[in-house]
Amino acid sequence: MSLKQLTNIVLIGLLCTQCSGQEFQPNKDNSIKIMVTEPLKKLPIIVGAERTSNYLKELEGKKVGVIANHTSMIKNTHLVDSLINLNVNIVRVFSPEHGFRGIADAGEKVSSDIDATTDLPIISLYGKNKKPTKKQITDLDIIIFDIQDVGARFYTYISTMHYVMEACAENDKKLIILDRPNPNGHYVDGPILKEAHKSFVGMHPVPIVHGMTIGEYAQLINGEGWLANKVKCNLVIVETKNYDHNKHYDLPIKPSPNLPNMSSIYLYPSLCLFEGTPISVGRGTDKPFQVLGHPKMISERYSFTPKSMIGAKSPKLEGEKCNGYNLSFFGTEYMKGKGAINLYWLTEIYSKFPEKDNFFTKMFTLLAGTDQLQQQIEAGKTEEEIHASWKEDLNNFKQTRKKYLLYKDFE
Repeated sequence: MSLKQLTNIVLIGLLCTQCSGQEFQPNKDNSIKIMVTEPLKKLPIIVGAERTSNYLKELEGKKVGVIANHTSMIKNTHLVDSLINLNVNIVRVFSPEHGFRGIADAGEKVSSDIDATTDLPIISLYGKNKKPTKKQITDLDIIIFDIQDVGARFYTYISTMHYVMEACAENDKKLIILDRPNPNGHYVDGPILKEAHKSFVGMHPVPIVHGMTIGEYAQLINGEGWLANKVKCNLVIVETKNYDHNKHYDLPIKPSPNLPNMSSIYLYPSLCLFEGTPISVGRGTDKPFQVLGHPKMISERYSFTPKSMIGAKSPKLEGEKCNGYNLSFFGTEYMKGKGAINLYWLTEIYSKFPEKDNFFTKMFTLLAGTDQLQQQIEAGKTEEEIHASWKEDLNNFKQTRKKYLLYKDFE
């Protein structure tokens, strides 16, 4: 090979690293001809619900139940409305925490009702009736689950999914899960839940951030035998197209009243632990899960006063001026790419809080999934030391998690 030819090859390589959307073709004299083409376009993410042709035949001639809420959309049309328009026989709808329209407070009792748009009966799966009863599903042939999750263990939609899977398994009903991307699916972090601290805000031995879509998580529940008596759900997953765990996905609809934007969603796995303390996370403000504060905190940077509003009818510290921090910019500019739970705010605020004996509540342990985290903070452990204590358990979980992934994993 001549020096000129070698030079041309090297030059082509350099140009290729800088000029996407261009083609390079050699001329007869080995010079380079550059042909400009259209730039490469990212393929749009298509959620499972949109891929109607992949599950419509399963529903033909069947009596169908749907577990859904306000996030169960096919572009601008609700899943329930879309299926009715396609002559699917929907018998009833089941709704999770926050209700079918997604406006109830966290923890607020959600009553069963009739949907004003379709006249379909809505059965609440929150409160005392967390699991569909035999009577509620015995006349159904098949059930669909389509709810947007945010990838944190204490976000209760995955607990609802667990009970739906269990009811389907016990009553021989097929469950179709219409998968959606996980906006926090690009990392795994946090302490593993211990059996002694199992609750509706944490039902499985997984870290706070599990890094799985609801479809993958359903396979994990099934495969690891976590349903009662180790029953197995007849499960069909309609996968999301053009998604993988390296991709950041901006939710088109807020998944619950107090997660209004991507900043709150990225901050949620770190800030939700404060729900088990006296500190406000901004419920009752225009920045829920983006601010931290308390009347007894000393801070001149930021202050806010929680008030009653839709989705926060009786917020913590209502009417009291809270001194603290505005983290909304930090959420999108830093937490999006951090790939870890941020414990700095928790350890720092605890160290300066004047009433340490009243700082942690029982809810903190349920959210953490272990009593070890509280003990570590009280002992003055650093954020780095606490993260290091999770390493072995996280490595073990990651190995288990791999068996159930449907999409390329994060790098």
